[in-house]
Amino acid sequence: MSDRTCWTALMAALLLLPSQSLAQQSFRDCPHCPEMVRIVPGSFTMGATPGEHAREGIPVAWGQVELPPHKVTIAHGFSLGRYEVTRGEFAAFVQATRHHAGTACWAMTEDRGRTWEKPGFPQTDRHPVVCVSWADATAYVDWLKRTTGKNYRLPSESEWEYAARAGTSTSRYWGDSRDGACRHGNAADLTGAEKRGWSKEPEAIFICADGHVHTAPVGQFQANAYGLHDMLGNVAEWTGDCRNDSYAGAPADGSPWQRGDCAQRMVRGGSWSDHPQKVRAAAREWIAAGDRYDGIGFRVARSE
Repeated sequence: MSDRTCWTALMAALLLLPSQSLAQQSFRDCPHCPEMVRIVPGSFTMGATPGEHAREGIPVAWGQVELPPHKVTIAHGFSLGRYEVTRGEFAAFVQATRHHAGTACWAMTEDRGRTWEKPGFPQTDRHPVVCVSWADATAYVDWLKRTTGKNYRLPSESEWEYAARAGTSTSRYWGDSRDGACRHGNAADLTGAEKRGWSKEPEAIFICADGHVHTAPVGQFQANAYGLHDMLGNVAEWTGDCRNDSYAGAPADGSPWQRGDCAQRMVRGGSWSDHPQKVRAAAREWIAAGDRYDGIGFRVARSE
């Protein structure tokens, strides 16, 4: 077969690939900016089903926040960080703006005096930043907006879930089974259980070892179909949405929900210390916007 024939066949095959492959084109707007991935528009069902709740053992009262499942159509193009914002990227912001990210960060040991620079465990500039509040994350994206002239922001909850699912409808983007979790994310597992004395029951941890007691450097685990890493596990991620206790009346167009209790903001994805029930695409929780935790960071979005 000639080189020309091979090239023609390759191009024809590429044209037949699903549109999701386009989402893996990445870019940076500046040397210190996060690497971004373009996400194609589309529709999906947001939330969990009763079947998922039964399979995962989700308590009825807790599960209400993930109901009712509803169709969301994201007609706008947007981009999302390939990775969670790193310590190095956040440090560039602090150096440029002298932003003060506080000296109080909740930890599992309830130690005080922890900060994003000293969260109580070793990190490098390639680890996701933690001990940052919603206000800190918002200040960071505002700085990116001023620096680049591009519309950086926190993702909405629905954008986050759409990107996390990456075309899937299962509990996690690698499937409904908890098997294989340690290839795809950093959550409560045998590694943490051995070092921190956690229960080794399946309700408490994934029965595998991911090799990380705390945060892992970004990009260590297998990406989802959109080329995004750590959408589940490593650190939970702030979104732009206010607290609402169910999806009744939720936006259906991918926009952030700016009604409700806006003193608390929605956090998605679960962290290095979270049990399997919280490490699901549909799992939601809310945190006071001014609080900081050693398992919460963020990922940036950019409007096209």
